[in-house]
Amino acid sequence: MSHRRLLIVAHAPSANTRRLRDAVVAAAEGCDTENLDVVALPPLEAGPDDVLAAQAVILGTTENLGYMSGALKDFFDRSYYPCLEETQGLPYCLYIRAGHDGTGTRRAVESIATGLRWRAVQPPLIFKGAWQEGFVDDCRDLGAAMATGLDAGIF
Repeated sequence: MSHRRLLIVAHAPSANTRRLRDAVVAAAEGCDTENLDVVALPPLEAGPDDVLAAQAVILGTTENLGYMSGALKDFFDRSYYPCLEETQGLPYCLYIRAGHDGTGTRRAVESIATGLRWRAVQPPLIFKGAWQEGFVDDCRDLGAAMATGLDAGIF
């Protein structure tokens, strides 16, 4: 099997959101995979070339005023058209650190992903309300599942 790349694009402006991102990355990197590269970038550093080189993407964002972070929106603004025809069917998943309910954020990201014709491989994880340590465990599970699935050729 050829080498595959899992791209993680996560906005992590606080200590807790960095813990979420780090859990995803550590779990993905920690999987016993032979042919997988894990690349983690903040949205303002990630761009279309990173997406074009990936075989799957994990997106992470905060909920900002009922919408995705401005940094993730900027990533999509710069990547949408260069990736539109080239990444159809790209497996992706999403996690949201939501202070409220995450609905607007989920809808916004899913709308863009639908336009790109990316394929969600699981429902978004929406971490609502007050901080819970279980959020980190869920992110760890997400990173491991995506890495294992990509390495095994499931996606």
